[in-house]
Amino acid sequence: MKHLAQTLKALSDPIRLRIVLLLQAEGELCVCDLMAVLKLPQSTVSRHLAYLKRGCWVNIRREGVWMHYSLGQENCPICKEVLQTLKQHASILPEALSDRKTLVAFQQTKDTPTCL
Repeated sequence: MKHLAQTLKALSDPIRLRIVLLLQAEGELCVCDLMAVLKLPQSTVSRHLAYLKRGCWVNIRREGVWMHYSLGQENCPICKEVLQTLKQHASILPEALSDRKTLVAFQQTKDTPTCL
């Protein structure tokens, strides 16, 4: 029960929920991508990502000095159902739509596919 409470509590913050929705839509993102969309400093984004990691929502992959985040592939059945529900409703959430547009615009301005 404690694990389930921690897992669901991780989504109770609007910033963390936005991160999960972005990762769900895009697959994998670098911290710089999330910083650009959320308009938050690296330390704040990293703190939220660490919280999501503790809640089993994200996986981390290191590429050089950059950290890349994706949704956890080994989520429990309840997490999978929550993600499915989020996916169904993401298209009607103005914040989720705005975040995706901002991400696309930011990624088009990057010189390389990795962070600068």
